[in-house]
Amino acid sequence: MAATTHIVTNQPPPLTGYDVFGSDPALTAGIARYVAAERLGEVREELGRLGRAAGSAQVQRWGAQANAHPPVLRTHDRYGHRIDEVEFHPAWHRLLGHAVGAGLTGAWSRPDGHVRRTAGFVVWSQAEAGHGCPLSMTHAAVPALRAEPELAAVWEPLLTSRVYDPELRPAAAKAGALAGMAMTEKQGGSDVRATTTRAEPLAAAGEYVLTGHKWFCSAPMSDVFLVLAQAPGGLTCFLLPRVLPDGGRNPFLLQRLKDKLGNRSNASAEVEFDGRTWARRVGEEGRGVATIIGMVAATRLDCVSGAAAVMRQAVAQAVHHAAYREAFGGRLVDKPLMRNVLADLALESEAATTLALRLAAAYDGGTERDRALLRLAVPAAKYWVAKRCTPVVAEALECLGGNGYVEESGLPRLLREAPLNSLWEGSGNVQALDVLRALRREPEALDAYLTEIGTARGADHRLDRAIRELLTELADLEGIEARARRLAERLALVLQGSLLVRYAPPEVADAFCAGRLGGDAGAAFGTLPHTLGLAAVVERARPAVAG
Repeated sequence: MAATTHIVTNQPPPLTGYDVFGSDPALTAGIARYVAAERLGEVREELGRLGRAAGSAQVQRWGAQANAHPPVLRTHDRYGHRIDEVEFHPAWHRLLGHAVGAGLTGAWSRPDGHVRRTAGFVVWSQAEAGHGCPLSMTHAAVPALRAEPELAAVWEPLLTSRVYDPELRPAAAKAGALAGMAMTEKQGGSDVRATTTRAEPLAAAGEYVLTGHKWFCSAPMSDVFLVLAQAPGGLTCFLLPRVLPDGGRNPFLLQRLKDKLGNRSNASAEVEFDGRTWARRVGEEGRGVATIIGMVAATRLDCVSGAAAVMRQAVAQAVHHAAYREAFGGRLVDKPLMRNVLADLALESEAATTLALRLAAAYDGGTERDRALLRLAVPAAKYWVAKRCTPVVAEALECLGGNGYVEESGLPRLLREAPLNSLWEGSGNVQALDVLRALRREPEALDAYLTEIGTARGADHRLDRAIRELLTELADLEGIEARARRLAERLALVLQGSLLVRYAPPEVADAFCAGRLGGDAGAAFGTLPHTLGLAAVVERARPAVAG
């Protein structure tokens, strides 16, 4: 009889068939903390449904298919007519349809809207991150549109609808709509004031035609876009529909799709406005940056949430693997060195999720203090959490060894996705400079931040010391621009530490303060003090799989 050589042993089962929401203690605790008691059961049920879908084998297949079959640009039809359309795999439409149906494009008008949407965004982005772009753009367009009530009355109900309607039709014929954004240009990048796209007014009030080229157009198959252009009165925000009210196509010339490192399922395009491209003004002429600032802040919060989602999925995969894989006489998860690595990664993930939910709760709070806190905390959080995503995913991949380097594991896709949120809506330097701008121009922002972290004073000596050191840094403005990254990092870490000291289990808060604030860890993951309660930290991060 021939020997049997292909018996599979010592391989973990797939991480599938689990509740992405219910298996994340940081997320479930945050929902309990911030959602009003009378709505808590409803929100838990809503997020549980989404979590079970995100953890299902079917939705995981959709994510793999959407990335294996990236979008295709069709500039012309068979007869030579310009159509400028992007074709997506059916899996993309299924993912996006499910997300829209779950309310991930609408948070502004429902109770606890931002907390429940942020939690949902963290959950659903773990299934596939690319389609988070149109979800984020659509959600974030609402505050900008409210600068023009007439336009908001038409578009806000469509953008917040739970109906996914991918067909290009006039707004009056749509049951739901998606929004994109076209701001940056090749000569300016993040410096949107260098915009050269021109807007010429027409006879009808508020109507213009645009001429120019946008280097990055997000979600080019959306129904409507917010764009910046130079009007006679200066840089101005405009709303540009793909289909005109009479049913004709607005000239929106897609020149090419970007060939990106990751985010492969999602289309990003270069687009040309040819002098016939029709748009409506949003806000006053010359007030373009002020008009879109609400959109920018909302998308930056999604950068924090999106990075938290990628980290959480990477850590879940690493802990799940280590819980089943055996080496050197026992399970990897029980080996002291691997446990240290996993705990260190878990701390980063939990701190990111906890911070994202706190920022979302500030949006829901809506007080002057909440708004002041967001002006400083959002760019600091976006800077730091997005920066931490890539090293976390790379280390999580290494926990799987060679298996993690293989596409089928899903970790390479996460690693390619990881840098995106650092780039989107302003790279690290832009965020750090925005932190300085808030400190210089809005003293109430620092007051709100200090009030927030002050509630945790006295709970941990390392946090107290970090707060004192931060105050010393803030008092020394000499050469502050060159220190802007360091300052943004410290602001984010101290805020994360204060939140974990208040809300996380003692072993999590203790390990975070030791490793992140107390200086009692090395530069690499897995260098936490061995005396900490790391087993409990790892077990908290382990996703619960039925059976």
